[in-house]
Formats: sequence, C-alpha cells, structure tokens
Amino acid sequence: MNLTVYFKKFFKSNQSSGIILIFCVFISLLIANSAFAENFQHFLDQEIGINLFHLKYPVSIWINDGLMAVFFLLVGLEIKREMVEGELSSFKNASLPIFAAIGGMFVPAIIYAAFNSGTEYANGWGIPMATDIAFSLAIISMLGKGIPNSIKIFLAALAIVDDLGAILVIAIFYTEQIHWTYLLLSFGVTALLFLLNFLKVTKIIFYIIPGLFLWYFLHHSGIHATIAGVLLAFSIPTNTSNVEISPLEKLEHSLHIPVSFFIMPIFALTNTNITFNNEMVSGLTSTLGLGIIAGLILGKLIGINLFSLIAIKLKLSSLPQNSSWTQMIGVGLLAGIGFTMSIFIALLSFKEEIQIQDEAKFAILIASFLAAILGFLILKISSKNQIIEEEN
Repeated sequence: MNLTVYFKKFFKSNQSSGIILIFCVFISLLIANSAFAENFQHFLDQEIGINLFHLKYPVSIWINDGLMAVFFLLVGLEIKREMVEGELSSFKNASLPIFAAIGGMFVPAIIYAAFNSGTEYANGWGIPMATDIAFSLAIISMLGKGIPNSIKIFLAALAIVDDLGAILVIAIFYTEQIHWTYLLLSFGVTALLFLLNFLKVTKIIFYIIPGLFLWYFLHHSGIHATIAGVLLAFSIPTNTSNVEISPLEKLEHSLHIPVSFFIMPIFALTNTNITFNNEMVSGLTSTLGLGIIAGLILGKLIGINLFSLIAIKLKLSSLPQNSSWTQMIGVGLLAGIGFTMSIFIALLSFKEEIQIQDEAKFAILIASFLAAILGFLILKISSKNQIIEEEN
C-alpha cells in the first residue's frame, strides 16, 4: 500500500511538529517551576480584545477557544477529505480504524469511570478517550521504513476518527448552558455555509467570513467554539479528482504549517505550565491519576485491539497489509498518547478546579510518556523481527 501525497505531507508535518511540541512541553515545565512562573500566568490571565462585541477574554481563552478552533478546522478538513477520497472513503478501508477508534474511546472511558464514579473527578471520563495526532504520528514516523505503510495509515485514520469522537464528546457532554438565540444563529450560518457548497461556490473567503460569525455565535451559545472549525471544514468543497486541486485541499495545505508549527506548540506551551508540588505527585495514586493512566495505557491498548479482533473475526475488516498483531499492540499503545487533546478535555472537565486540572495534566503527561516509550519499543522490536524473518 502506497502512501498518498496527503498522507506523506501529514506524516512529514507531524514528525517535525512532534519534536517542537516536546520542546515546548519542556520549556513550559521549566517556566512553571522557575521564578518566571507568576509572570507567565499573569500574562495568560491578561484580558485582550474589545468589550463592544463581548470579545474581551484572557489570553488563555483566545488560545483554547480561538486558535484551537483553527486546529479543529484542519482536523475536520482531513476527516472530510479521507471520507471523500482517501483511506476512509470505502467501508473496507475505513472499517478497521473506525471499529478500533470506537473501542479506543469506549474502554478508556469505562476504566476511568470504574475508578471515579461518584467522586469529584467523575466528570473527567472523557480525558483518556483522546489520541494526540501530532505526537502519535511523530513517534511512528521516527521508526522509518521498518514499519509497514499500512500500519502508519491505520494509526493516522484511527487518530482522525478518534478526534472526531472527541469533538462530538466535547459538543454533547461538555456544554454547560445553552443560549438558544445564539445557537439558532449558529444553525443559520451553518445552513448558509452548506448552501454555498451546494451552489458550488469555490472561493474560500466566502466560507471563512461566515465561519468567523459561526465561531462568534457558537462561543456565545455555550457550545464550545472549537466545534465551529469542524462545521466550517465539512462545508468546504472538495472533489475526487487527482488532477484538479479542490478548495478543501488548498485550505488544508495552507493550514498545515501554521497549525503544526505555531498553534499546537503555543497550546502545549500555555497548557502544560505545571508547577510541581507534593500533592500533584501523590495525585498519581488517586482515583483521578489512576483512572487517567490506566485509561490511556490499558484502555487504549485493550479497546483498540479487542474491537479490531472482533471486527476481523466477524469478517468486517482485515489486518492492515503486511502487519502483525504485535504491531497492532504497538499502535494501541501509541494511541494512548493523549497529551494535547486529553489536556484540552481536562480543562473543560474541571474548569474552576485549578489543582485538579494540574493533577490531571501531570497524570496525562506521565501516561503519554509511558505510552510513547512502550509503543515505540514494541514497534521497534517487531520491525527488527520482521527484517530477520525476511532475511531468513
């Protein structure tokens, strides 16, 4: 199986940005545990914007609600393109990553709930459901040609479907109060966007301008504004032609660099500024920490492989070409790198509880680090064994 041009760009950008993300995490942790911690937090709490249109928010809100909407726009574009013309365009190709992603969301949530049902941490059940696309693909890209392309495509498709699931979870379960006037206005703008698509309008600017209004209305409706990015993405026109570049592909191409090398690093820099304390470390053994770690590592591993096995046994799917169950185990572990997406959901889960947020972030960091190391080692060993078998 050959990688498409888009997947090659996808892997290339995620491999490079993954390294930058790791660097930003270390810088953020250094700042948070230095003399600059208070000044940095003061900067994040500084309100900017204009009061006239109720658009004056702290810097952290602009990053988490504004810049992350652009990230979700790119994710939405990737999902739509793969559904129309790529790896998710047929049931045969899409079924395994879809079943695997469902298992990879369902089982971690169950494990977390088993630890935290009835506690003050119960609302965080969505935290271990997420997979960080950039980090997981960066790790598997570092393994080079020793890993079959089919496994790389499977992980990418799984992460994309997983992110779609996370988006739906955010929209449905992490919305506190609905303001119906703004929500109706959001529906109106969404209808306009899809009408433009139906009328075959191809100028991207005619989608971006209504998209800004959609973000504004959704933000004031109570539904998390990042959903605007996904709705906008699904309205952008695309095609199945390999000759003509569609508006969707143009926009996707233009967003890869700013999202990979600016938006995601900024999010990592501002949301992993954790000041370490004894309570946080002890929090790893609390039900919150155990639920997150077990959910991301064991939940992802079990859920992805169990649901994949069921789909294959029912002859609904087949293993990725030239792959093995050992490599599937490695992929299941890499999908446990929750990081940015898990942190994002943790912030929504415990909006006012800063200490709980920090404990959740620390548990996510530990779980993601362990998942990355274990997944990398298993895939590395499996690739060496495969080379030895081929030589013999």
